[in-house]
Amino acid sequence: MLDRSALSYTAPYGAWDSPFTAADLAIAGSRIDGARFVGDDIWWGESVPAERGRVTIRRGEASGTVDLLPAPWSARSKVHEYGGGAWTADATGTLFFVEASDQRVYRLSPGGAPEPLTPAGPRHGGLRVQSGRLLAVREDLTVQPHLRAIVEIPLDGRAAEDAEQIRVVIEGTAFWAHPTLSPDGTRVAFVEWSGRQMPWDSAHLRVQEIDGGAVAQTPTRAALQPEWLSDTSLLYADDPTGRWNLQRLELDGLSVTAGPTPVSPADADTGGGLWVLGQRWYQPLADGSIVALRTNGTDEVVVITPDGATRTLTVPMNAGLSVEDAAGTRVLITGAGPSSAAGLWLVDTADGRVTSVRGGGTFDPAWVPVARPLTIDGTHGPVHAFDYPPTNPLATAPEGERPPYIVLVHGGPTAHVAGAASPAIAYLTSRGIGVLDVNYGGSTGYGRAYRERLNGQWGVVDVDDVLAAAAGLAASGAADPARLAIRGGSAGGWTVLSALVRGGVFGAGVSRYGVADLRALVAESHDFEAHYIDALVGPLPETEAVYIERSPLTHAERIDVPVLLLQGEDDAVVPPSQSEAIRDALAARGIPHEYLLFPGEGHGFRQAETIITVAEAELRFLGEAFGFAPKI
Repeated sequence: MLDRSALSYTAPYGAWDSPFTAADLAIAGSRIDGARFVGDDIWWGESVPAERGRVTIRRGEASGTVDLLPAPWSARSKVHEYGGGAWTADATGTLFFVEASDQRVYRLSPGGAPEPLTPAGPRHGGLRVQSGRLLAVREDLTVQPHLRAIVEIPLDGRAAEDAEQIRVVIEGTAFWAHPTLSPDGTRVAFVEWSGRQMPWDSAHLRVQEIDGGAVAQTPTRAALQPEWLSDTSLLYADDPTGRWNLQRLELDGLSVTAGPTPVSPADADTGGGLWVLGQRWYQPLADGSIVALRTNGTDEVVVITPDGATRTLTVPMNAGLSVEDAAGTRVLITGAGPSSAAGLWLVDTADGRVTSVRGGGTFDPAWVPVARPLTIDGTHGPVHAFDYPPTNPLATAPEGERPPYIVLVHGGPTAHVAGAASPAIAYLTSRGIGVLDVNYGGSTGYGRAYRERLNGQWGVVDVDDVLAAAAGLAASGAADPARLAIRGGSAGGWTVLSALVRGGVFGAGVSRYGVADLRALVAESHDFEAHYIDALVGPLPETEAVYIERSPLTHAERIDVPVLLLQGEDDAVVPPSQSEAIRDALAARGIPHEYLLFPGEGHGFRQAETIITVAEAELRFLGEAFGFAPKI
């Protein structure tokens, strides 16, 4: 056994040796994108950072992993810009996928080559094949006004050049998600929202005849993921009490005969922000039970029996979970855990056995910190966060030194983080840099009231909360108050820049494709988020003065600490003009800064080279800002 005591040393925080490299982060940057049972096999989608982030479909075999979708094909949807549901498969082993480059739906039969099923032009996503029929969400930005639809796509290819062959279930300027076909094939259930509000604020469950006929209006508030239990029974998630819980409706055709009836209600969420079309929070099982996620800070997996009893499954993951598919008593679940990397697991709900299918490797606990949940009193109420202290079995800091910390701010702002281990966290903590991951007011995972704390207060509540979390951690003695940095992307980048404008707590900031100018964001925004800022700040033109006052660009002269700006050149959500405006304002005043623009990257970084460059640039930046020499 290695005698670690003989290898131990003393060095300043931030300058410790680490086994985690930026190249490790690129490998870990591979993402699981959906999973399915296909016959006796398990298929999954997986991004490949080394191949410019393309998404392939894979199958596991005794001899190793097999790529079912060869390069350069890539299964990725751009519907609503965030995509999701870009592939599915039937029991014969036929793959249906959205090709990233043209957004057409293709069929790949066993032993064949991809063949188009839809014409060029519209985008597609949210694919679902049931009883030999393929449903999808379609978005057409080539017409004015932009149109979206739920469609049924013929599987024989006759619609590849003739859009008239595609059955349109419903079409208009509204938004739709989660289409699912009734067992008798006569009706489609789906989620609908107007676009004037985001789906976590108000979304309705609809049931419509497949031929585009009558629509059932159901009493819902923020509906998610309908699933048919039978021709007369429909299950879905909704939050009438402020928590997303499962509900059941009984139907006679399009008439609601009973319900909604809560199914095992709990003070936790079975549901979340509907940013992508493919995520699923539960799955019905063959015996009438339901396997479901429940989130209250962290995720847990439960089985709800037909009589409403609930039991919790022991699984190695607690963050970012999605219940991808079910067959018999077996369930496919993606996510990450407190000591496990993100991956795909096969869970048998009958005997509790958990098998790693892809990823999910365990970390050496000597090198990877266990997240410490924190709740800090803030101006607007409790602030939830997870603390990852510096962790290295060989290194010790000089006596009396307190560690630098970087505060992470997630995007959305209606997103959520949980206390899961990751190479990205360990890359910092193993070098002696602490990490505080904050679920500020507006985050999901704590109920509607916590989420709505941000309404009208974006740029106020989020900033107050991250400042309170950082100051609270420093006051406890866990962090050096003179060496606190802040990092966030997209909406999190907005909070980074806003916190730096506020000043007084953070000595450096990293903005990944962050929002700097609210009016420019609205002017350049895409359909899905066109009215998001109405709720977060206020409607235009009535509240234009607030938009100006809140925007970090308006007060860029107040930023007096170093800033690192990271931006994708092809970002359609937060264009480069936002980062470049802040860059120019900092340059005009001589504030230390660096701006890195990455060709071929959009809203989020997917390419291995980019991931490596970003990790090393951030580490060097922190060392320069706080006076330590990191080991790159």
